[in-house]
Amino acid sequence: MEEEIEGLSLEGDETLRTVFNHLKPYCLDLLALVQNPKKNTLSLLEFADYLRSAPASGLQACLDFTLFPLLLLLDAAVLCRSQQKVGTQGKFGTVHTPYTISDSVAEGVLLCLEELLKKCPLRSVNQMVLVLKKLASGALLSPSEASEEFREGIIRCFRELLLNLHPCSVSSCICKQLPSLPTFVSSDPFQAQRIGPFKHHSESEECLLAFLQSQDASPAVGHWLSLLLQSAETEAGRGHHGSSKLRKEAFSTLRVLIAKVGTADALTFFLPGVVSQFAKVLHVSKNMISGAAGSAESLAHAVRGLTEFLIIVLDNETNIYGLGISINDITGFHSDKSKSSQSVLEALRHLPVSFQVPHESLTGHSIGQPTFTAKADLQEKSIDSHCTTRSLYVKRTKDWIEETSAHVDKLLCATFPHLCVHPSKKVRHGLVDGIQGLLSKCSYTLKKSKLMLLECLCVLVCDDSEAVAIAAQEILQSLFMVGEKRLTEFEVSEIFTRLIEKLPRVVLGSEEALAVSHAQRLLAVMYYAGPQLVVDHLLCSPITASRFFDVLMLSMSHNSVFSGSVDKLILAKPHSVGYLQSVAELKSGTFLSSGDHTIIDAAPAVVSSVPGYYELPRSPPWFAHGGGQKLYQVLGGVLRLAGLSIMADQRSEISLSTLADIPLDYFRKLIQELRMKQYSKESWHSWYPKSRSGQLLRQASTAACILNEFIYGISNQSIDSFSKVFQKTMTKVGEIQGKDIGDAGAQHGRIVNTTLRDSAWKVYQGNDAKSRVIDCVGSVLHEYLSPEVWDLPIDQNSFLLAQETDAVNLPLHFFRDTMMLHQVIIDGIGIFGVTLGKDFITSGFLHASLYLLLENLMCSSYQIRWASDAVLHVLSASSRHPSVGHLVISNADYIIDSLCRQLRHLDINPHVPDVLAAMLSYIGVAHEILPLLEEPMRTVSAELEVLGRYQRPYLTIPFLKAVSEIAKASRHEACAMANAAESYFIRVKSKVLDLEKMVVGKNHKQSDVSHDSDGGDMGSLKTEKEIINTNGVDLQIEQWEEMLFKLNDARRYRRTVGSVLGSCLTTATPILASMQETACLVALEIVEVGIATLAKVEEAYKHEKETKDAIERAFRLISFNDLEDPLDATDEGTDENRLLPAMNKIWPYLVHCLKNKNLVVVRRCLTVVSRVVQVCGGGFFTRRFQTDGSHFWKLLTASPFQRKPISKEKKHILLPYRGTSTSSSDSVAEISSLKVQASVLEMIADISKNKISAPAFEAVLKKVSGLIVGIACSSVTGLRDPSINALSGLASIDPDLIWLLVADIYFSLVKDKPFPPHEDLTEIPQLLPPPPSPKDYLYRQYGGETFGFDVNLSAAEMVFRKLQSEVFT
Repeated sequence: MEEEIEGLSLEGDETLRTVFNHLKPYCLDLLALVQNPKKNTLSLLEFADYLRSAPASGLQACLDFTLFPLLLLLDAAVLCRSQQKVGTQGKFGTVHTPYTISDSVAEGVLLCLEELLKKCPLRSVNQMVLVLKKLASGALLSPSEASEEFREGIIRCFRELLLNLHPCSVSSCICKQLPSLPTFVSSDPFQAQRIGPFKHHSESEECLLAFLQSQDASPAVGHWLSLLLQSAETEAGRGHHGSSKLRKEAFSTLRVLIAKVGTADALTFFLPGVVSQFAKVLHVSKNMISGAAGSAESLAHAVRGLTEFLIIVLDNETNIYGLGISINDITGFHSDKSKSSQSVLEALRHLPVSFQVPHESLTGHSIGQPTFTAKADLQEKSIDSHCTTRSLYVKRTKDWIEETSAHVDKLLCATFPHLCVHPSKKVRHGLVDGIQGLLSKCSYTLKKSKLMLLECLCVLVCDDSEAVAIAAQEILQSLFMVGEKRLTEFEVSEIFTRLIEKLPRVVLGSEEALAVSHAQRLLAVMYYAGPQLVVDHLLCSPITASRFFDVLMLSMSHNSVFSGSVDKLILAKPHSVGYLQSVAELKSGTFLSSGDHTIIDAAPAVVSSVPGYYELPRSPPWFAHGGGQKLYQVLGGVLRLAGLSIMADQRSEISLSTLADIPLDYFRKLIQELRMKQYSKESWHSWYPKSRSGQLLRQASTAACILNEFIYGISNQSIDSFSKVFQKTMTKVGEIQGKDIGDAGAQHGRIVNTTLRDSAWKVYQGNDAKSRVIDCVGSVLHEYLSPEVWDLPIDQNSFLLAQETDAVNLPLHFFRDTMMLHQVIIDGIGIFGVTLGKDFITSGFLHASLYLLLENLMCSSYQIRWASDAVLHVLSASSRHPSVGHLVISNADYIIDSLCRQLRHLDINPHVPDVLAAMLSYIGVAHEILPLLEEPMRTVSAELEVLGRYQRPYLTIPFLKAVSEIAKASRHEACAMANAAESYFIRVKSKVLDLEKMVVGKNHKQSDVSHDSDGGDMGSLKTEKEIINTNGVDLQIEQWEEMLFKLNDARRYRRTVGSVLGSCLTTATPILASMQETACLVALEIVEVGIATLAKVEEAYKHEKETKDAIERAFRLISFNDLEDPLDATDEGTDENRLLPAMNKIWPYLVHCLKNKNLVVVRRCLTVVSRVVQVCGGGFFTRRFQTDGSHFWKLLTASPFQRKPISKEKKHILLPYRGTSTSSSDSVAEISSLKVQASVLEMIADISKNKISAPAFEAVLKKVSGLIVGIACSSVTGLRDPSINALSGLASIDPDLIWLLVADIYFSLVKDKPFPPHEDLTEIPQLLPPPPSPKDYLYRQYGGETFGFDVNLSAAEMVFRKLQSEVFT
C-alpha cells in the first residue's frame, strides 16, 4: 500500500499522500491496541476527529488500509464480550484475545468506523459482506454483554453503510427498479440528508444496491431486519432501564434498510414478521408513556417504517397482476408515469420463469431465515411451481393479497385509531404521512382499510398542531374533490353509518381520548362531505333524522358524567400531599386536562368586546369534568353542521322547524307533566318520585343543549369557526402567496378568502331563509319561557316549597337537575341572540326574555346567576350596546311596564322584588331610570306597610333591598345635582356681572352723547338708543331664555328625586322598630343614605334659588319682564324644606331602635344617629337629646363585666300573650356589650368634634361628661381609649368642665399634690376639696349613678396626663 501511495505522489497527488501519512500512525496504534488493549485510548478519539475532517477523496483511496485495523479490533471486542470464549476464523486469520477490550476502546473503534463509512462508500460486494458480518456479530450481543453505547454504535455504523449505497450509472441495472417513495420520505429531514449520492464518490466496482435487492442478499436482509427489530424490542423490555435513543436508532436504521432494498420481490417474504412486530410496538405504546417503549421519537419512526414497508410491498402498480385490474383503473396522487410502459413492465415481471441460473451465496454461508410468523400455507400459495429454486420469495397472487390485506387491516385497526390521539406531535405527523402514502399507493390492495384510514385522517384534521392539521386537510380535500372518483357516495354513507352507530358506545366507554377522536371523525366527514350529503344520509327522512338526534341525545345526556375511567375521577380531585406525577407523565400530557383546547370556537366576531368567560356557547354543567368539555365541543360541532346543512342546502326540502321539533318534543313532555301536576294540585314530593319525572328533567336539559347548538350552527360565527379549523390549508396558501409575490400575491390571498366565503357551507339566502330561522327560534323560545318550567324549585328554601311540609325530603339531585335545566335554557337565549343579531330585537325576542334574565340575576344558585350575567353581556355586545346597563336603559319602558303589571299581583309573582333589585343594584342603572320609578315606588311603599308585611312577610327583605338601591341611586343623582347647580350658579353669576358692566358702560356712553347733543334733534337720540338696545339686549335674549329653561328642567328633576327619596324614607322609617335584624339593618341604611341625600337636595335648591335671583337680576337689567311671572309661578318652595321634617318623623323610630335586643342593630343605629346629627345640625337635636337622651346614656351606666342585681320591685308583669325571649340580657356576651358602649362613645366624640353638630349636647353636656369621665377613670381598659376620644370632643365644647371633672378625681386620689405656680393662686385642695364619699365626686353628681365603673388611680392619672398634654395645653 505504501508503494502505491509513493507512486501516486510522484504523479502529484499530494492530498492523498498527506492523508496516508496521517492515517499510518493511527492504524499502527490500532494494531498495537489489539495486542495491548489496556493502552491509552486517546489515539482513537484523535483518529475519529481526523476522519471527520479529512477529505473524502483521500480517505476513499485508503479505505482498505484504514478498514483493516478497525475491523480487527472490532472483531476482538465482540469476541471478548460474547459468551463463547473461543477463537473465530475470519478473513484476516485466527485471532486470540488474551486481554479484554475495554468499553472505551470498543466504543472508540465504532466511532472511527462510523466516520469512515459516512465518508467512504464500499466498493465491492465482498467488502460489504465482510463489514455486514462483523457488524452483525456485534449486533447479536445482549445488553448484559455489551454497553448501550457499543450496541448503538453498531447500529449507527450499519446505517451509515446503507446511506452510502447509491444507484450505479448503468441504465439497465436492476437498481433502477427501485420505486419512488411517497413525498413524505423526501420531506423527512432524516431521509432528505441521506438519499442523494455524494458527488465526489467514484463509481463502485459493483452495484451494491443491485446486490442488496437480489435474491442472494435476502438472508442478510432478513437477518438485519430481525436484528434491528430485536434490538428495539430488547430496549422496550428493559422498562425504564432501556435506552430510548438506541430504540430510535434501531427503527430509523430499519427505515433506511427498507428504503434501500426498496422492491416488493425482496421484501414480501418478510412482511408477516415485520408487520406483526411493528404492530406489537404500536400496540404497546397505548399504555406506555415512559421508558424506551414510550419514546415518542422511536414510535414516530416505527409508524413511518411500517407504512413505508407496506407501501413498497402492497403498492397498487406493483401488484396489478395479482389484483387482476388494469393500470387505467388505478388513480393515485402520483400519476405522471407512462401507464402503457408500466403495464408492459408488470406483465413481463409476472411471466412464468422457465429457467433461472442459481447463484452461489457470496457470504459463504446462510445468515439464516429470520424468525417471523409466516404461515406455511401462505408460503405454499405464494411460491409458484416454476420458482421452486428461488428461496425467500413469495408470489403475490390475488388470494395472497386478499389474505394479507385482511391481516394488515386487523393490525392497523387495532393501532392506528389510538395513534391519532397520541400526545406526541411527531407521532401524529408521521401517521398523517403514512396514511397519505397508503391511500395513494395501496388503495386497492388495502381496500378494507381505506375507510379506517380515512376516519383517522378525519381525527387529525382537528389536531392541535397546525402542521399535522394542514397535512391531513390537504389529503381530505383531494379525496373529496369535486369531479374526482376518490370516494364514492356509498363509501361516504357507510362511514356515516359506522360512526353514528358507534358514537354512544364510544362516548359512554372508558377511554375518553377515543371518544373525542371518534366524534372528530364524524365532524370532519360531515364537513368535507358537504351539506347535500349530510342532508341525504342523516336528515333526509323522519326516521334517519330521529335516529341521528336519538344518538346525540344519548351521547350528550347526563350519563356522560359516569363515562371514562376511574383514573379520570381520581385525577379530577386534588392530589394528596405525597403524590407527584412523573416527568414522563407530565411530558406526555396523558393526565393533563384537555378542556382548554377549543375544537370549535365560540362567538368571537360579534362579541369581541366581551371577556372570554362570557363566550357562548359553552359546555353544559354535566360536561364540566376534565376532558368532557373537549368532547362536548366536538359533539356540538356535529350539531352545528347538521343545522347549517339544512340552511346551506339549496334544495330547501327540509324545514328547520321540523327537525327542531324532534328534540323539542322532550321539552313539551316535561311541560305537559308539569301542567298536569298543577291541575291535580299535586305536591312536589309526590310528583318527583314518579318513574319518569327525573328522566324528563334530564332529557329536557339535554334537548335544550342540542337545540342551542343546532340553531347556533346557522350563525356567521359558527361558519367562521369551521373555516378556521378545516380550511387552514387555504388560509396558509393565501398568506404565503401574499408574502412571496407582493401585490399580486395579496390579491390572490383575497381570492382565497372569497373562495372560503363562497364554499358549500354557506347559508343559502333564499326568499324565506331568514323567516324560517326566526320561526324556528320563536317556537323554541316559546317553550323555553314557559312559566311551568321556571316554577320548578331550585333549592329547599324556594318559595314554591313554602307551603309543603314534606319538601325537606326531596332529593338534592332534583334541585341540581332543575338548576342545570335553567342554566342551559339561559345559555340558549344568549345563543339565539348571537345567531339572529338585530333580528333578535326586531322579532321581540329580547323584550320577551330580558325580564327573565334580570330576574335570575338574584337567583339563589350562583350557577344561574353567572349564566344570566354572561348572557346579558353577550346580548348587550351583539346588540351593539357598550354595557348591560345601556341595554337595560334602552329597554327600560318594557321592563318597568312588566314590573308594574306584576307588582299588582304579587301573590303569583313573588319574584318581582328580585328583578327590581337586580336592575338597580347589579346592573347599576337606577340613576338612569329614576324618573320611571315613581309608580313602582308607590306599590312598594304599600307593600311595606303593616298590612302588606303581614300578608307577605317573605317579600319584606327583597323590597327593602330594592328601596335601598333606589335611595343609593337618589344619592348619586343628588350629589351630581348639587355640584351641577353650584357650577351653574357660578356661570350665571359671571354672566350677570358681565351684563351689569355692559349696561353701566352703555349708560355712561348714553349720558355723554346726550350732553354733547344738547339742544339737538331728539330723533337722532332715539335712533341711537334703539341701536344700543338692539346690540346689547336683543342679541342676548335667547341665551337668557335658554338658561331659564335649563334651570326649570333641573328644578323639576330635583323635585322628582326628592319625591322618590321621600317615598323611600317614608317606607323604611316604620321598619326601624322591627325585631328582624336584616330588615332593621336595611332600613337603617336607607335612613342614613336618605338623610344625606335630602341634604344634597336642599343644597341644590339653595343654589337654584341663587341662580333664579341672578337671572331675575339679569331680566331687570335688560328690561325683559315677560318671563318673570312664569318663573315665579313655578316656584313651589313649600316642598323644599324636606330634611328637618323628615328627621322629625324618623327620630322616634331611631330611639325605639336603640331598645332592640340585637346588639348589631344597636351599634348600627348609633352610627346612623351620629351621621344624621352631623348632617342636620346639632341645634335641631338639642331638645331631643334632652328628652330622649336617657335611652343613649342608659347604655353607659353599667359595666359589661359585672352583673347588676335585679330588684324585685322592678319586676314587670308578664302578659299571657307576650314571649319571654326579650326579658333578660344575661345571655349577651361581655365583649358584645363592650362594643356597644364603644359605639356610644364614638358617636359622642363624632358629634361633639363637629362644630355644626356640637350644639346637640348643650343641654346634656354635664350629664354626658360625668358619665364618660367615670368610665375613663375606671378599671375597664377596653373603653379607655374611646372615652378619652369622647372627652377630647366634649372638651372642644367646654374644656373647663372636663378639666374640673377629671382633676376632681385625680387630685383627690393622689397624695403629692402640686403647688401652684404663683403664690397668688389658690392651692388645689382649696379649689377642689376632697369629697367625703365616692358619691360626692363631681362626675357622680353630674352623670348620675353607675354600676361597675369604680375609680382607679392609675387610670385617672393616665387620663389626666393625656388630656393635659393633648387637649388642655
